[in-house]
Amino acid sequence: MRIFLVRHGESLGNIDEQAYRQFGDHNVPLTEWGYRQVLEAGRAIAAYLKALPSAELRKLSIWHSPFLRTRQSKDALLEVLPAELIGDIREDYLLREQDFGLFTEIYDHAEQKRKFPDEFEKWARLRNNSGKFYARPPDGESRADVAQRVRLFLQTVMHDAENGKNNVIIVGHGVTNRAFEMNFLHCPVDWFERSDNPGNADVTLIEGRHSADYRSILLHKASDRGQGHDELREAHGSELMLSPKDRAIDHP
Repeated sequence: MRIFLVRHGESLGNIDEQAYRQFGDHNVPLTEWGYRQVLEAGRAIAAYLKALPSAELRKLSIWHSPFLRTRQSKDALLEVLPAELIGDIREDYLLREQDFGLFTEIYDHAEQKRKFPDEFEKWARLRNNSGKFYARPPDGESRADVAQRVRLFLQTVMHDAENGKNNVIIVGHGVTNRAFEMNFLHCPVDWFERSDNPGNADVTLIEGRHSADYRSILLHKASDRGQGHDELREAHGSELMLSPKDRAIDHP
């Protein structure tokens, strides 16, 4: 079985957290550079598959988070992966980004504390007493909550594998991809606490023939954007500008 964990490419939120306020976390787009990053990740996966014995080549089941930046990353992969190897392409809400609750649009701790002093103090106590893995941001999810829902998704992956769908690409987020790796490889909580999220468009490969010999490697490390190329900081895709959060009005 082979599972390629692909984190979405660089998004507007990765270079300016104001994007989360403008679009909402679920609708933050990739940058043009982020799209190029995922194209390179897809080429790395394609090169790996090309080097396999033909007897081991099977169609790829592609899963992705419903968030815009992961849907766009999935589209970039489809541009460069061999069309004859593409099987099912499916979305699963269990792969969505961690819900940070009141802190969703605020990633700076000082600003969190200033705007929500009581909630921040409670969260800080939880992190200190229980550890970051278990502490829930106010009205949000802990990393343990994310790991639990990713474990539910893993059941679907393993059910598919029993039916021969054992080459899988999962396009997700930093925390969800790390939680999947933790669950699949039966890593302890301490592993999660000590590990870092993969970088944008990094590819982690999990492979093996049975539970005793599964292992993970960093198959592809994405390149960071160099100096200049300001045009590559722009949002990828014209349709993304149609309904940013600060302009959209929902009527009952």
